[in-house]
Amino acid sequence: MRYVAVLGIGRFGYSVAKTLSEMGCQVLAIDKSGSKIKQLEDLVTQAVQLDATDERALRAVGIKDVDVAVVAIGQNMEASILVSLILKEMGVPYVLSKAVTPQHGRVLEKIGCDRVVYPEGDMGVRVARSLVSPTILDELEISKDYGIYEVQVPRSLAGKSLAQLAFRSKFNLNVIAIKGKSGEINPSPGGEDVLDEGQVLVLLGGKEDLNRFEKAMKKWDKDR
Repeated sequence: MRYVAVLGIGRFGYSVAKTLSEMGCQVLAIDKSGSKIKQLEDLVTQAVQLDATDERALRAVGIKDVDVAVVAIGQNMEASILVSLILKEMGVPYVLSKAVTPQHGRVLEKIGCDRVVYPEGDMGVRVARSLVSPTILDELEISKDYGIYEVQVPRSLAGKSLAQLAFRSKFNLNVIAIKGKSGEINPSPGGEDVLDEGQVLVLLGGKEDLNRFEKAMKKWDKDR
């Protein structure tokens, strides 16, 4: 069980804190707004009203004891940067910070944040991809160039084994799981596994490699 602090309870921070709590994590929620803290009082381990830019107040609630800190402060970039810097200087093992602009993100990276996310931009990318590539159901960015992708098996791949499709040698993609149509999961698929239309492949690899695979799927569909 991980102990996570979420600082800034806007829409993004609320969603992160609630989901982590539901997944069994201990969650410390922090915001200077009493009304926002009240929304999470019954959902997280501890909800505290304080100004996250106050280093002494953060120390008093035991921020140094968390495994991960999520800085979800909204449009106040100065506060976001200051809080992230305070957490890094305190020695919090892993600091993930939300950025609202590329410039904001670069500053967060410069001060040592372990990960910088762009929630609104990421959602825009997902929506755009879903419109152009309806077989891509979801994606989780691991780094700038790599991610984990959920791809629905189209008719053109049905009846073919993973060995036949050769994801790794042809596309440099690793199939790390297969989700069945009824929700069952095969967490360690092998070359002998045969795909069925409607299943979901969980792929690990580079974004460019996924794009090559998408183009190949479109060609296979066209040739059928």
